[in-house]
Amino acid sequence: MKKTNVLWLILDLVFLVIFNANFFMVSGFNHKESVWISYGFIHFAYIMLLITPMLIKRGKSTAVFSFSLYSVSLMYFFIELVAGVMFILINPDSYKAALLIQLVIAGLYAVALISNMVVNESTADAEEIRSHQIDFVKKASAQLKSLLDSISEKEVKKKVEKVCDILYLSPVKSHPSLEQTETCILMSINELGCAVSEGSKEQIVSLANTLLVAVNERNRQLKMLN
Repeated sequence: MKKTNVLWLILDLVFLVIFNANFFMVSGFNHKESVWISYGFIHFAYIMLLITPMLIKRGKSTAVFSFSLYSVSLMYFFIELVAGVMFILINPDSYKAALLIQLVIAGLYAVALISNMVVNESTADAEEIRSHQIDFVKKASAQLKSLLDSISEKEVKKKVEKVCDILYLSPVKSHPSLEQTETCILMSINELGCAVSEGSKEQIVSLANTLLVAVNERNRQLKMLN
């Protein structure tokens, strides 16, 4: 185990050690059900705070996801700590009030936590789609630019440059229905690369024209869909 992990583990255990030391040294081991219920809920709240990092969705907005979930878990822990300590000090004969109140607090926490997790999942999925869409334009443009240096014929090079310029200026936001079109464009760029390697001017011009039509069609359909 890494030294950093050991230090974090020790830090996490500080509260449990201090709380339990005070709890058992001050009040002993014989308690009513209401006290044990409160004792259990306080520990549950703290454990949920510790495992919150495992619930965080990874993505570009991880910091935002972390803040939202940590805020909910931290608020629940402090509220539960106050409520639990109050019941421990009051030490009521009946366990019902302690159980019901702390169940309600835990239930509200569960609703808030799950709601935030659902929102984070949706945001992360949208970011992933957005990243994929941006990657298409970046990838296609980069591939075309890399081919330009290998084309010596000016007229032929202009054809490819025109496609490259239009593709570079194309909207990065896409649509699921255009996935096949975009895949075909990438395949045509790969074919263009082979034609450039072979030095086939006619094939380069033909593929450049095909790409120009395909990119313009993709952009036209995108305008209609949006």
